[in-house]
Amino acid sequence: MSSAELQERITRLEDIEAIKQLKARYCEICDHEGYDADAMASLFTEDGRWDGEGVGKAEGREAIRELFAGFPKGIAGAQHIVANPLIDVDGDRARGVWYLIAGVSDGTKSEWGTGRYHEEYVKQNGEWKFRRVRVKSTAASDAPSTLQRARHVTEEGR
Repeated sequence: MSSAELQERITRLEDIEAIKQLKARYCEICDHEGYDADAMASLFTEDGRWDGEGVGKAEGREAIRELFAGFPKGIAGAQHIVANPLIDVDGDRARGVWYLIAGVSDGTKSEWGTGRYHEEYVKQNGEWKFRRVRVKSTAASDAPSTLQRARHVTEEGR
């Protein structure tokens, strides 16, 4: 293997890890009370899109900021668990699919659900950003009190 081939492989692995860190920051923002809309918007390109089946849709960084700024009104708590990423990097563009398990509460009732994220990423100025995030729900069920307890424990642990 030549040094150029080795460097190409290392760059690809670094890009995949950077995309995983981008997704981890996304989940961290989603799971803390108040949804830091500015922080969330900063993860997207100017022309980014977010499409959360049945939850909301936004096109453009400012619209994404406004959408996430409104989430605390209807979502009292959330816990995102993402796994099994399939990330395909092609230069400064990439696509990814993630499995999702999420608990969400509106303050009176809680729900556990599963789904998949379908995402597109763009590397701008050496930093990966979301170009498109689409969430597709696959199942949901009531979780009467478990998420409320989990939210309480999470807040104490900060």
